[in-house]
Amino acid sequence: MTSSNVRCISPHKREQVFPLPVVLISTRGKDGVLNLAPWSNITPILRPLDEIILASWIKRDTLTNIRDTGEFVVNIPPASMSEQVMICSRDYPPEVDEFVKANLQPHLSQQVQVPGVEGCLAWLECTLVEEIIRKNYSLVIGKVVNLAVDQQSFNEAGEMDYEKAQPLSAMLGDKGMWFTRPVFGGRYAEYREMFTDKDIAATEK
Repeated sequence: MTSSNVRCISPHKREQVFPLPVVLISTRGKDGVLNLAPWSNITPILRPLDEIILASWIKRDTLTNIRDTGEFVVNIPPASMSEQVMICSRDYPPEVDEFVKANLQPHLSQQVQVPGVEGCLAWLECTLVEEIIRKNYSLVIGKVVNLAVDQQSFNEAGEMDYEKAQPLSAMLGDKGMWFTRPVFGGRYAEYREMFTDKDIAATEK
């Protein structure tokens, strides 16, 4: 790549270089009203998948509900659910149930009182571990107390068949976003390829 192909990005547009996951986070308010919101600022914390972390603006119904109940579900939607995701993205008042607005059905959870979303690929039932508060946002750490998957989208080894499942992702643009999904990049790599011969020898002792 030559220097003529490189340009700096404005600080206000730097998020546009990141391919983002898209999940739906379901919560329940202390008044019992269900809430459903799309989320991209979320990631597992290392491996195995025991804890996750999400970033939230301070004024979000999702954050309020997590604080009040200590529970939430991370739902992994397929690309075919993009229209419902956009409906859930709207700024409804707290008393509005996004399940109803988006015509989505609850999926029974096993370890938390909050339901997941029927038709998703996987459901991570979580409890609040810690909230790290900053001026304009909070970092929420959740413990995954139960993980369930749609077995039709996973193989016997527990790996997602991403071509069949088509999990939803997104790329941000200047005035909008493109909903996307992962495709094979032409290279399969085993984890052991990340280690040197010295590392492998040390583990075999």
